[in-house]
Amino acid sequence: MSSDNSGEIWLEQVKWDHDGLVVAIVQEADTGEVLMQAYMNRDALAATAREGYATFWSRSRSKLWRKGESSGHLQDVAEIRLDCDNDAVLLRVRQTGPACHTDRRNCFFQRLEGDAWVEVAPAPDCHEMQG
Repeated sequence: MSSDNSGEIWLEQVKWDHDGLVVAIVQEADTGEVLMQAYMNRDALAATAREGYATFWSRSRSKLWRKGESSGHLQDVAEIRLDCDNDAVLLRVRQTGPACHTDRRNCFFQRLEGDAWVEVAPAPDCHEMQG
């Protein structure tokens, strides 16, 4: 994905929160499956638009990270959308491998049943956590 950022003036239309972040929802472009949610700052959104691969802001590590930089599970961005309030971004991507750091296809594998969260998509056996 390439774009003419023309000084990236389009970034001014995003309503950044008090920490300079915007919510980013990631969706599989071909199926519509919601894969994950993360945060982006101006640099992450600009890099995503410029380079065509999803880049986010890690709130815990206080740094940019390209999705899949260590796992190889990249998110090739097909489209970037801004919601009607300009305070959330939708990335439509073509996901390589699992999207979740737990090796699941997506991050939304827990469903509320009564008063408990129940896993509805178990992790693959071949990727069990080693202690």
